[in-house]
Amino acid sequence: MNNVLSGHQQDDVPNRNPAVNLSASSNPTVVMRGVSKAYGKKQILRELDWEIPAGAVVGLLGVNGSGKSTLIRCLLGLLKPDSGTLTIDGHDVWDLPDETKAQIGYVDQQPQLFPWMKGRQLLKHLGSFYPDWNQTMLEALAERWKTPLNQTFGSLSPGQQHTLAILSALGNDPNLLVLDEPVSSLDPIARRDFLKSLLDHSRDGQRTILFSTHITSDLERVASHVAILVDGKIKWFDELDNLKDRVKRWRIHGRDELPADLTVDGAIHVKVEGRSATVVVTDAAAEAVAVTGQRYDAEVSVEDLNLEEIFMELHGEEAAE
Repeated sequence: MNNVLSGHQQDDVPNRNPAVNLSASSNPTVVMRGVSKAYGKKQILRELDWEIPAGAVVGLLGVNGSGKSTLIRCLLGLLKPDSGTLTIDGHDVWDLPDETKAQIGYVDQQPQLFPWMKGRQLLKHLGSFYPDWNQTMLEALAERWKTPLNQTFGSLSPGQQHTLAILSALGNDPNLLVLDEPVSSLDPIARRDFLKSLLDHSRDGQRTILFSTHITSDLERVASHVAILVDGKIKWFDELDNLKDRVKRWRIHGRDELPADLTVDGAIHVKVEGRSATVVVTDAAAEAVAVTGQRYDAEVSVEDLNLEEIFMELHGEEAAE
């Protein structure tokens, strides 16, 4: 595996690619079945089932402490789950063939590379393990991202260390790229440039990319799919556009005062204030708006939500905290 997984344990961004090839069979596909993991008495993952289609660019969302990093480390065979199975391209993650490992790039949330090595030396050292290492491309990206390669890794700023780690994960042009909070330490300009490069890396739909983040606006720029981790399980996983189509906000204005126990099929949040109500609805039937209007003698308008609003609604008080 690329970067720290070389041993088994050891611009303004354009619209995201709308033509992700989910039928590609040559790329690694991640499959997790019944995966559970606890630290002492604290259960982190709970019989989690998830499959990532080949060629998808997946953004993983969850509140702090929800288990995103634990999920990623289990997925890559860096952490042993208490139960369940995990495979990449049909191979158990604890027994991956060397050729599969060589096609996986990974960057940890807090990358730890050789602090005494200069950036260029570090990239060349890592490249010596791979037959198709693209040093020229990495040095061009380093210049674009303003990451000095003539300084030691340990002397770089946190943001520069992160971009150098990302470079090391891209050098072998991996089929599966996994990034844990890849832009958390980058400034807004660097984030945009990195996300554009990430999009370029996935543009042909032949690479699977999984990245966790808490910055929903960044995710919306590049992700084809969104996964939301709640209570140790993937509660929502869908194409980004589908998720936005499935979750809507209704504003209800009645002729008379609305009942405090107002109900709407598929509602996940209801707030009633006199003759007005706000309802967040999932997977509502096409005729549901008209039915609700007739039931409560009210006008019903439907609003789209951005991803941050959807995330907050699906998590409720947990996200607010």
